[in-house]
This record gives sequence, structure tokens and C-alpha cells, in this order.
Amino acid sequence: MAKARVPDDAHEWVSFEDDHEERTWVFDVTFLTSNWTCIFGRGCQGVLTGPAPELAHGCCSYGAHFVDAADRRRVAKAAARLTNAQWQYRSKAAKVGFAKKRPSGEVVTRVVDGACIFLNRPGFPTGAGCALHQAALAEGRNPLELKPEVCWQLPLRREDTVADDGHVTSTITQWDRKHWGRGGEEFHWWCTESPDAFVGGKPVYEAMEPELTAMVGQATYRRLRAYLADRERRRRERVPLPHPALRRR
Repeated sequence: MAKARVPDDAHEWVSFEDDHEERTWVFDVTFLTSNWTCIFGRGCQGVLTGPAPELAHGCCSYGAHFVDAADRRRVAKAAARLTNAQWQYRSKAAKVGFAKKRPSGEVVTRVVDGACIFLNRPGFPTGAGCALHQAALAEGRNPLELKPEVCWQLPLRREDTVADDGHVTSTITQWDRKHWGRGGEEFHWWCTESPDAFVGGKPVYEAMEPELTAMVGQATYRRLRAYLADRERRRRERVPLPHPALRRR
């Protein structure tokens, strides 16, 4: 009998019930235990239709969506504190604002010179990168305190679905091309699909502890981490499923 072949895009998942509310948590174990890491400025090819590492856009070419008014207010407060020395497009933002509303009703950061208005370009004194991210690090703060929610979460994604009886299923997984809509099909490159980005020194669930804690709460994160740590101790009893990007090598 031929041995069954594991599909290239297979992932391992774990789920458990929330102790305090009508919610089931579902986690993408394959991604969370992988050694993915952001390689912005270290080989990231960006999300344009062709490779463009020299632009140092990362995933900032199309701006960022705000999830709600609170998200916008937090970013507005942080942006008001940035100086011309920290933010390349500060004077531009002062004239037209850093955000705009699309016909669909979505509020997004403005795109200036081909990328998000908050993105400092190569040659700027602070170096290429998000002005909010850079300012947070300079102040010894976590960038998630200043950046739009979707930006600090990437490449993590939380999806909440509500059943007819009100029970919520919250899934934490990786952000894929499909989550960008039809535009994602045009990307030349996307980091969670490339082995080039799986070079981190820690598993994602450890390296992104602050982000995961903010997304699921401290108690749920501790429970997840305990499970994954125990799973790691039991690795010799079974073979974990490698991330799809690494299986394509």
C-alpha cells in the first residue's frame, strides 16, 4: 500500500474552550511553532508585482486599514508626537491628513510616493521603516502601542465567527495572500510562503508573545504557551508537521 502523502499546505491546529466566556480558541500550531521572522530590510521582496527589495517597502506599499475609531485615535495621538526628524512625510500629513476614507467606507492610511505615508524611505536619516515603529523602539516601547492594529499583528491574523446561538470561534493563524482579497493574487512574493523568512531564533509563539497576548489575552496566551511547551517536550514521541514554506524546499 502506498504511503499517504501529506498535502503541501497542511497545517496542524489545536483548539480549546475559553474558561470565562462562550468562545472556542483555535490556533495554527504549524505557524506558531515555526521560526518565521520579519526580514524587513534583510531580503524582504515586498508585495508589489515584482521583486523590489531596494524600495524597502515591506508590506507597506498599500497603506493600512484601521479596524475602528479607537485604532485611528491611538495612531493619531502617536503621530502628533512625531517630529520632522522622525517622520519623513510629517509636513505632507499636516496638509492632507494621514488617513482617508474610501468609497467603501474603510478608513486607511494615505499612500504617498507609492507607499504608506508613515513609511520612511531609504536615505532618510532614521533609515527605512515605519516612523511609528522606529519612534516606539527609540522610546523603549513596543511598536504595537503606536502602530495601526493590522500592522503590529502581521503576519498573525485573528478571525472571529459567531454561531446562531452566539458562541464565538476565534482563530489565530497566519496572514496569507487570500486575506488581502483579489489584490493578493498579484503579489510577486509573500513572506509566510517563502522559506527565506523562516530564519528566526525563536518559535513565533515566543517571539511574538506581546502581540499574541494583546490578541487573545494573558490567560489564554499562558494556556497556549503551556500547551506548546509541553508539545515541544514530547517531540520525540511524534513528528511535528513542518511549515508548508519549508516543505517546499
